[in-house]
Amino acid sequence: MEEKIKTVAYIRVSTSEQSAEDRFGIEAQKQAIQEYADNHNMEIVQFFIDVISGVKDDRPEFNKILFAEDITNPPFKAVLVYKNDRIARDTKLFFYYLYKLQCKGIEIISVNEEINEDDPMANVMRSLMIFCAEQERRNITMRTTNGRKVKALKGGYSGGRPPLGYEVIDKKLVIKESEKDIVCRIFAMHDDNLSYDFIAKDLNSMGLRTRSGTEWTMAHIYYIVKNKMFYQGYYKYGNDEWVKGQHEAILGE
Repeated sequence: MEEKIKTVAYIRVSTSEQSAEDRFGIEAQKQAIQEYADNHNMEIVQFFIDVISGVKDDRPEFNKILFAEDITNPPFKAVLVYKNDRIARDTKLFFYYLYKLQCKGIEIISVNEEINEDDPMANVMRSLMIFCAEQERRNITMRTTNGRKVKALKGGYSGGRPPLGYEVIDKKLVIKESEKDIVCRIFAMHDDNLSYDFIAKDLNSMGLRTRSGTEWTMAHIYYIVKNKMFYQGYYKYGNDEWVKGQHEAILGE
């Protein structure tokens, strides 16, 4: 009986893909990769799985494939992936990874994209595939950004971590009572012309801590004071102008 070709498999999902698209989910990828291996006399010794964006270059699991001394050829001939864009959705990043694996004598095999390694146009085909995935990612980002901007221009919450004094309930900003008094105290002291340093030390002396559980600093106070219009009931997205918000104000005008 012919000896099976030893391989490892790599699966990547972003958080959005894992929750929204079954075709890119972990189990769907694993099943397709396993079927390919079974049909091509391959043995998958180990699956490596990352839940991370396709443009991030710090992949804990993929780094094990790249840098582990025991993952080399021999014995491993290839890394099996569902599609090439599971390796990366950035052209430069993909070919960096491809180069690093080739240095170890390991090839990348996409179980859904047939590429003949003997064809001089193989890398051109890969470039086109990754370019299309890259453009798709940019279009999704643009649509998401535009949607948030439109919502923000109407004063609505467009996502992100809410400022101190607020929390998100049913996708809306509402006052967080446990933090409201801290916000009011900060602005009351600032209105009395007390310094950022004094305000931070005052909060620390009372045993109050930031949302992250750390002591207050001048930078924390500055950021909150700089955001005064938000606490007066206004909202803006990025560098846009302030508009009347849909959230309840903690401060008066």
